[in-house]
Amino acid sequence: MALLLSRFVRVRARVRVRRARAAHPLVLVLALALCAAFSSGAHALEAADVAPLAGDDFDAKSTAIDKLIATHDAASLALLKALADDNVTATDSGEVLVQDGADGQNARDAATGKAVPPAVAASAQPITLNNLLRSKVAGAVSGLQLASPDLETRRAAIAELLKNPDPAMKPMIDAARAKETDPALKRRLDTLWAMTALHNPNAATRLEAVKLVAARHDLDMYELLRPLVAKNASGAFNEPDAEVRAAAQQGIDALDAIQRRNEIAGTLFAGLSLGSVLLLAALGLAITYGLIGVINMAHGEFLMIGAYATYVVQTLFQRYAPGALDWYPLLAVPASFVAAALVGAVIERLVIRHLYGRPLETLLTTFGISLILIQATRMIFGAQNVQVENPAWMSGGVTLMQDLILPYNRLAILAFSLIVVAIAWAVLTKTRLGLYVRAVTQNRRMAACVGVRTARVDAWAFAFGAGVAGLGGCALSQIGNVGPDLGQSYIIDSFMAVVLGGVGQIAGTVIGGFGLGLVSKAIEPFWGAVLAKIAVLVLIVLFIQKRPQGLFALKGRSAEA
Repeated sequence: MALLLSRFVRVRARVRVRRARAAHPLVLVLALALCAAFSSGAHALEAADVAPLAGDDFDAKSTAIDKLIATHDAASLALLKALADDNVTATDSGEVLVQDGADGQNARDAATGKAVPPAVAASAQPITLNNLLRSKVAGAVSGLQLASPDLETRRAAIAELLKNPDPAMKPMIDAARAKETDPALKRRLDTLWAMTALHNPNAATRLEAVKLVAARHDLDMYELLRPLVAKNASGAFNEPDAEVRAAAQQGIDALDAIQRRNEIAGTLFAGLSLGSVLLLAALGLAITYGLIGVINMAHGEFLMIGAYATYVVQTLFQRYAPGALDWYPLLAVPASFVAAALVGAVIERLVIRHLYGRPLETLLTTFGISLILIQATRMIFGAQNVQVENPAWMSGGVTLMQDLILPYNRLAILAFSLIVVAIAWAVLTKTRLGLYVRAVTQNRRMAACVGVRTARVDAWAFAFGAGVAGLGGCALSQIGNVGPDLGQSYIIDSFMAVVLGGVGQIAGTVIGGFGLGLVSKAIEPFWGAVLAKIAVLVLIVLFIQKRPQGLFALKGRSAEA
């Protein structure tokens, strides 16, 4: 029995060897056939596919490029890449060549992939593409990158295609959607696919595309959705399917709502930005005007002095410490305060102290002082505007919504104005100087009777108010050029903010400054800047007629006088 079993095993082994030997030629033939198939697949293009590229008919070239994109095999994609790199030439006989060497001597046939003689390659001329075809080819190259294994490369390719979606890219996008594993990129690919499928013959596909485009909530999608709800010259809708039109209209309505929110948010920020500037200009005026009742027409020049002090500090940093230029505002802020406060103290001691109780003479005198300060600035710094550069950390902006960018310099000024208000409030409510100022403001005679030196308080208060205006000039230098006439643009608005809020009231000045900014920016889109300012002035006059003391009235016996 054992002998029979051993013989059976030997026979089976011989049979297996014979079958393997018989199958070996067949396996070899199949392997060669597959290699040949793959070899031919690498160059599956035909001469007729690429011949239009050598001609002068741009429509024929566009059709040929679209066919290459739709095919998107290895040979087609390589030819598109060569077109993008300007490495495709054509011979006089219409043969399309791909240049392999930088010297243009090594070339191969674009259809067959076979090398051509150097003499033929040297005589070939570059193929001409117009801007439209170049854009199409560039989009195709971005489509090639959709299959890249690198995540950042795919993300950049999708972003580029979203800027200019081409329906011809749909095959590549479909392939990329099927392979993409990153959820965020998959959603962006869905949007890209929808943008290329809005004109698909299938109504269900168009409906899906419209819903995806509308769900993107991108204001740039207006131009894609509007044609779907528009009518042609014959009065019929461009989009025949009612359900697709309804989805497109819903998307347009949603985009309209987003745009309205953006406009409201932009108006609010613009109003707060303008209000912060008016607040800085009016805060010092509220202190001086509320304390000593001086209508200081030279208050705007304190803004100008603070701005030029900032310019001087920047110049010193540029000359002596260029490496620390980004930090010059840290020194410019105290410098602008000190410069304006010193000038204010000198003016008060030399001129204004002799004019208390005579408002008309004070108004005319301070107007003359403003002209003197403007001319002195022109003599020192020149009549031309000077530029104060933003430091690097104040350049650029933050994107809050689409089409709404909040500049860093405006945000810094808004925060700076609130800090200055807090400091002024602390000085006036938490310090001995503030106690004296409030006492003199409420009842000058009684304050003098209890030993307060009212003249010295007037000088300190005037200098403090001028210094706060200098801080406003430092802030203004970050959003515009600095010139001798800088303060003239804000003096009237400053007085309006002070009068609206209540003379001598910091809280009223804050509300008045921000209120004027918001109302002005809300009216400007409808009437323009000039009419908006006139309308604000009329509103303030009407308000003062009903409430002469402003939003916040003074308290004390001086208010009754």
